[in-house]
Amino acid sequence: MDRFQAMQVFTRVVDANSFSRAADSLGLPRATVTNIIQNLERLLQVRLLNRSTRRLSLTQDGAAYYERCVSILAEVEETEASFREAARAPRGRLRIDVPATIGRLVLIPQLCDFHTRFPEVELAIGMTDRPVDMVREAVDCAIRVGALPDSSLVARRIGTFAGITCAAPSYLERYGEPTTLEALAQHRAVNYFSSLSGRVLDWDFVVDGVVKEVKMEGVVSVNDGDAYLACALQGFGLVQVPRFMALPHLESGALREILPQWGPAPMPISAIYPANRHLSPKVRAFVDWVAELFAACPLLGGSGAVDVCCGYEGKTHGNTLRSLVEQHNLAESVL
Repeated sequence: MDRFQAMQVFTRVVDANSFSRAADSLGLPRATVTNIIQNLERLLQVRLLNRSTRRLSLTQDGAAYYERCVSILAEVEETEASFREAARAPRGRLRIDVPATIGRLVLIPQLCDFHTRFPEVELAIGMTDRPVDMVREAVDCAIRVGALPDSSLVARRIGTFAGITCAAPSYLERYGEPTTLEALAQHRAVNYFSSLSGRVLDWDFVVDGVVKEVKMEGVVSVNDGDAYLACALQGFGLVQVPRFMALPHLESGALREILPQWGPAPMPISAIYPANRHLSPKVRAFVDWVAELFAACPLLGGSGAVDVCCGYEGKTHGNTLRSLVEQHNLAESVL
């Protein structure tokens, strides 16, 4: 007995509410359809349908079996569709959303490479430092930094943000350089506040593998990554920023690292997309390309970048890293 065919026939009979109509739509003799259902009931050792001369109705077991059949058949169909689509060249409009700093410094400079590889994909790039509703705003894929809340989205880990604490030489000449965490109480910072809550985010340092939070005083607060760095360059105070953002200014001497022995907690970088049962070719192409892009950058690729599927399927990623990144003061600046 072909069990897959039996599932197809059974669901068609239920949907059509008729053996005859189901047989016609499947191109099978009515007797064959009847025989398949009878054999299926014998196999399962339950009655699936109540039959009369005028109508059909599902038994309780039949209703439960119907729901499972619909789910299984849909899974098979979508699995087959994913392979059919994978054979096609990526094409069409792709709406993505990335943090402004990552877009400006990492993504935009490499777009010619993406276009060369996938000339039939039209990119629509949103660069925002605010959370977006991917379903409501029709965003196909987004890059996010920091801990990911549980949701119906899927996340693929593509890299890691390493942070750094630094300041402009003009600030350090005026206020001195702190050499302990306790000395930070005598200093001021450029603070970052959440676009969602308006809350000023605390700093953190990893000391012997444990995250230590520090509340910093300051005279300036911003909610934009580029503005945050600009204030540091002007000497307004100490900052904690991703190392890749600070690197050119560290090399030029416009910024100096402080407290290098206690770095900020690292933050994972993820590509997220709606949890369809399969990726469309254009989304798959972009996610693979951006993962390759981050892996090629020592300051972003990190080590051990893995797929993290959770619903965000990231629950399996572990609570230790999540507890670290949730406390990082720049986590919301790049969300």
